[in-house]
Amino acid sequence: MTELPNAQPPSNWATLPVASCNLLNLARPGREFYEGQPPYDDDEYTRKIEWLGATLARLNADIVGFQEVWDESALKAAVAHSGLRYAHVAAPGAETGAIGTPAVGLATRLTLESLESVRDFAMREQVDIPEIGVHTRFERPVLKAALRMKHGQLLHVLVCHLKSKRPKYLQDAAGNPTEDCDDPVVTVRATLRSLLMRAAEAAALRGMVLQLIQRTREPLILLGDMNDGPHSVTSQMIAATQAVAYDRAARDVALFHAWDVQTEPALKRDMAYSHVHQGWPDLLDQVWVSEEFVGGAKFALGDVRRVEVFNDHLHESRERWRSDHGFVRALLRLRVPAAS
Repeated sequence: MTELPNAQPPSNWATLPVASCNLLNLARPGREFYEGQPPYDDDEYTRKIEWLGATLARLNADIVGFQEVWDESALKAAVAHSGLRYAHVAAPGAETGAIGTPAVGLATRLTLESLESVRDFAMREQVDIPEIGVHTRFERPVLKAALRMKHGQLLHVLVCHLKSKRPKYLQDAAGNPTEDCDDPVVTVRATLRSLLMRAAEAAALRGMVLQLIQRTREPLILLGDMNDGPHSVTSQMIAATQAVAYDRAARDVALFHAWDVQTEPALKRDMAYSHVHQGWPDLLDQVWVSEEFVGGAKFALGDVRRVEVFNDHLHESRERWRSDHGFVRALLRLRVPAAS
């Protein structure tokens, strides 16, 4: 495990820096990822890889969840440019180039025991979307990993990128709108569809969380771009943290926003944001943890020491070789058994 600068926990603690990074359409040069958006030329691609590599080196995390990966080879190039050594770097679905939507990815120094890309909802989780039909799967599959730390502790990690707030207009088979996108009434209806799709994904992700943490003492870390704030309805559908206020037993099935449970209280007073849309800041990129990382909890195995958002670049020029999201890093700690 690595230690961040100025982080000197007692010898019976293992540090675990984790991060979530939306890379803004990481693709190979010459590859068209969205219709109407020109592909990167060689110079843009090189600048993007160099910028991402330098930023990943600053993060220096043991586990990194990525969003918006079009080409796994580009992700591996950015990680390699960081100069950091990772045991595993993967973006399932983007090995030969993602189609339609980008993939999520994972880089880790830990031992990888299993890695699964989950696309489909369970039958009971499917939802009817007005004028579209049954929503049966994540637009961007969720990555589910089981990792093992050096002292033997098993960790579950989920990496996600939920449906955006962009209105979901009706389209023909060629992807062209079939309704008036300038009509505000139509836009309201399209926004409703988008919200229902994101809510369906949140509910399906909640089902995955429950399978991993209910009646177990195996810790879970959720890294992702939620496309909503941490206290929004969709985020709370996944986390169910609010239930803890009146039912302590709910801790067993709740997730906790790392920002809220960090043990360095001075940092909580700072305003955190990872994305700015039309001048409004929001914290879309988040780290969530299970009860095992909540210091003082009955079944705590460690804690969240601190959380930082690397967002200075959001106020620089907006070239697309940078990301339009800030990167979030949380320093977690786990107790190491005396025999280790």
